[in-house]
Amino acid sequence: MNCETAVMSYRTTRSFPTVTLDDVRGAQKMLLGVSRVTAMEGSRHLSRLVGAPVHLKCENLQRTGSFKLRGAYVRIAGLLPEERAAGVVAASAGNHAQGVALASSLLGVRSTVFMPVGAPLPKVAATRDYGAEVRLRGQVVDETLAAAQDYARETGAVFIHPFDHPDVVAGQGTVGLEILEQCPEVRTIVVGVGGGGLAAGIAVAVKSLRPDVRLVGVQAAGSAAYVPSLAAGRPVSIDHPATMADGIKVGRPGDVPFPIIEELVDRIVTVSEDDLSSALLLCLERAKMVVEPAGASPVAALLSDPRAFEGPVVALLSGGNVDPLLTQRILRHGMAAAGRYLSLRLRLTDRPGALATLLGVLSEVDANVLDVRHVRTDPRLGLTEAEVELQLETKGPEHCAEVGAALRDAGYTVIG
Repeated sequence: MNCETAVMSYRTTRSFPTVTLDDVRGAQKMLLGVSRVTAMEGSRHLSRLVGAPVHLKCENLQRTGSFKLRGAYVRIAGLLPEERAAGVVAASAGNHAQGVALASSLLGVRSTVFMPVGAPLPKVAATRDYGAEVRLRGQVVDETLAAAQDYARETGAVFIHPFDHPDVVAGQGTVGLEILEQCPEVRTIVVGVGGGGLAAGIAVAVKSLRPDVRLVGVQAAGSAAYVPSLAAGRPVSIDHPATMADGIKVGRPGDVPFPIIEELVDRIVTVSEDDLSSALLLCLERAKMVVEPAGASPVAALLSDPRAFEGPVVALLSGGNVDPLLTQRILRHGMAAAGRYLSLRLRLTDRPGALATLLGVLSEVDANVLDVRHVRTDPRLGLTEAEVELQLETKGPEHCAEVGAALRDAGYTVIG
């Protein structure tokens, strides 16, 4: 069975609608002049690691900062006149909110977006600036989603799901058509997976035209709902999904994208939080790209197992809407994961000049001291002892080892 037949078979074997290549092509025409054809940038660093050309598809540079505008616009543009008159409602912590807000404004449709009470202020402000009425409800996205659905029932507004609708999947699939146009020699496409709308849309577009291209979906290990779902052969929920990558933090696959991914996506891999932090840092330092954790998940997969991908590879940077405060925390985490930060705890004799001597040893090996905590009164310490906790900036794992060796040679014992 070829890929187009595989997709079409869902019309007779599934109780819900599916998506075809014609749907994706129709969405592409609809999006002309609305969404950007985002850039494809090469990465020499990733290419060296993978041993083949690696290209970055930069949807972080899309209008609203992510691919979500594509699906939202196609969904809202397809509404009947009476549905448009009733307005639309959505629930989101960020990217989908902004996509719905801008799409609605462009189409002259009133939009209401429910966001969690703790949503980052820049995302709330951007959603309002794009024209939506923002209502803050709930501490977690599930509570926000329930509030939006209640609003839809009470007012008749059309609920715009972030991934579980054929029009949304078709809109996201236009990314796949662009990838084939921009990199016709591609052999592997790596894409982050949350509910599955983006991966499913790309799968329909790419596998229908190029069945030889491998599609690899990436999930955060703490939020990998597709792993048990694919094992069960149906969407199943996971309890308490947890990851910094809120864009792919979804507890259950969508009913529409799941069968498409089951049939057409070649592999689902998971990445750790350390992998995500390292990938975000790499995107910023090497590619000069501001990318959110979910958007960096394909790069995280390449970093965690670089020789597992046949090239040329296209890694999709799906979004760049990251809160500056979260960015600071993630970058610190990423630098620690990359061996760029070193935390040490050691004891020394409590005498004048002891701390200065210790810092002199660190200066000789070019370790930058970020923070020092000098403890003299802990009951664990002897009468003439002091404990020092150090936060150091280093140049990588080899430099960390050099720092440790210098301290040992100087007679210090590191205890933590």
